[in-house]
Amino acid sequence: MLSYIIKRVLQMIPTLIGVSIATFILIHSVPGDPARMIAGNEASEEEVALVRDRLGLNEPLHVQYGEYVMGLAKGDLGTSLRSDRPVLDEIISRFPTTILLTFISVIIMIIVGLLAGILSATKPNSKRDNATMMFSLFGISMPIFWLGLMLILIFSYYLQVLPSGGNDSFKYFILPAVALGLSSSAILARLSRSSILEVIHQDFVRTARAKGVKEKWVIYKHTLKNALIPIITIVGLEFGHLLGGAVLTETVFSMNGIGRFIIQSIQFRDYPAIQGSILFVATIFVIVNLIVDLCYSLVDPRVRYD
Repeated sequence: MLSYIIKRVLQMIPTLIGVSIATFILIHSVPGDPARMIAGNEASEEEVALVRDRLGLNEPLHVQYGEYVMGLAKGDLGTSLRSDRPVLDEIISRFPTTILLTFISVIIMIIVGLLAGILSATKPNSKRDNATMMFSLFGISMPIFWLGLMLILIFSYYLQVLPSGGNDSFKYFILPAVALGLSSSAILARLSRSSILEVIHQDFVRTARAKGVKEKWVIYKHTLKNALIPIITIVGLEFGHLLGGAVLTETVFSMNGIGRFIIQSIQFRDYPAIQGSILFVATIFVIVNLIVDLCYSLVDPRVRYD
């Protein structure tokens, strides 16, 4: 397994390099001049040119990217043009908010999605199954930001039981986590349903029932355990989706996380902050994918990493 982990870690390097190149090209293709943003709208062209020269924006793109990569090799993500602070410090100060929001959303996704999938698969083509599939279709179709706004309208404006924004305590995470988690739980419900239905008709499940094993143990011990690999895969993928969804959710709920920081950096054309934040999120995503792959052997001893 150690050799497999080393191999996967080495494979991360070209992946992250590709992410950095794509991000660098995209942000420099977006209209807007960060030097003008820093100097102000009333600044003269000479003052803007001085700011541009100080930031190194007059250099060719390949030179700018080369300097950026050299900084990455030293663990330096650059300095934010907006706050004049190291980008890594800005990310670390906001990371707890984003990762806590993501973890709570994943827990909601697993509880709601897996329970809905089990209830649906155990009674296929029933009213319960149809209702669950309608819920999942609704969850897949609705935008996360729309659900967030509806939750704010109901629970913050009308009922006034939960705050509409901020991240001062746990209660501030409830509405944004529900908005993120419910959307992803719909995908998990559909996948877990199909995965359980594929396993539930196999011979070992019929044998367990013939031996008189209680139905709940047939489902949870025999069926669900053997249907977990695709479920674990989708949970890992949805973790990355939730990290990306946090960009809009943190903006809607005014949370001081990495997602909102990315939006603010894009508005300000803060190139180092955008590059550093996206690269940081991409690194978290590939690490989670590695952890998901390692989890396969825990649920299925037949999986080997030779």
